[in-house]
Parts: sequence; C-alpha cells; structure tokens
Amino acid sequence: MAAGVGVRPRRVRTAGESRSVPAPENSVPRPRAACLAAPMTSVSALGPSGTPPHVRHAVRADIDAVLAFWREAAEGTSISDDRAGAGRLLDRDPEALLLAERGGLLVGTVIAGFDGWRCSAYRLAVHPAHRRQGVARALLAAMEDRFASLGGRRADAMVPEENTRAHGTWGAAGYVREERWRRWVKPV
Repeated sequence: MAAGVGVRPRRVRTAGESRSVPAPENSVPRPRAACLAAPMTSVSALGPSGTPPHVRHAVRADIDAVLAFWREAAEGTSISDDRAGAGRLLDRDPEALLLAERGGLLVGTVIAGFDGWRCSAYRLAVHPAHRRQGVARALLAAMEDRFASLGGRRADAMVPEENTRAHGTWGAAGYVREERWRRWVKPV
C-alpha cells in the first residue's frame, strides 16, 4: 500500500496537560515552543501553510494509541514496543514522550530522553498522511527546548541506517551524521 493511502491517523484518547520544566541555574534561557502550551481541542487538520501541530507530553492513557501509531508510522519495531516498556518510560521520565496532534489525531511522536549526561532522541515518527507538513519540525523544536531547559548540550538521534528519508529530515533540522561511532546492543 502506498504511504498515506488507506491509512488513517489514530485518534488520541486523552489531551493531558503539559508540565513546565524548571531550567537549571546555569542554563541559557530559550523561548519555549509555543506548541507546548495547552492541549489542542478543536483545531482541524492543517497543511503546510496552516498552524503547527499541537505538541504535548504523553500520559499513560495514550500508550495503546502510541503503540498502534508506531506500528503504522514508525520504521520497524523495538524490543520495548509494548505496554510495559512504554509504561516504564513514562514512569522514569513523564515528559520524555512527546506527541504531535492535529484535530485530535495523533500525527507524530518523538522520545526526548535525558539522563543528566546525554540528550537522546528516539522514535521520531510522523504519520504518512502528515509528512512534509511541519510535524517533525514541531516535534524536534519541542524536543530541543526540553533538552535545553534540562541543561543538555548536544542531542544524539537513533536513526536506522536504511531509513534514508529520515536522514533527510534530521539533516534538514541541522543534525549531522557521526561517522566515528557505532551502536552496540545486547538485550538484558
């Protein structure tokens, strides 16, 4: 099936409030992304020239919709793509999973993880019918604002080697490929 044909974005069941994060004492103030304000309630789906999508933090009630969304819109699956894994993420860092919505529909996600040392980006996914409409840009801006507010200095993104479309997205956002490092993994 062609991207975006016959595939509908999942409806998000909740519209949880976003919470502000106090900036560390030594951080440089950055303007917060306007899209992290109040939950969106009645804006219709808009195209490239319209209003940016609403970005908010996920809540537990979003987990099933997020997992279904990743099966439709994300590149591949992960060992952590289940209710328990997503629940642990939200328990550990309730503001790490960012959701983009348009008209109450989940249209994009990114995990913005910060462990106090590194800023890590995972699961940047945009629904095929909403690509090239500013969704990834809004998610990355919110992610970078979160990292800056926590004192982060550099973001690292996990991007599958074969996902060349994603390479263009990350490159357009100012990220550069790190040639010196490779990821080493082992299930625990």
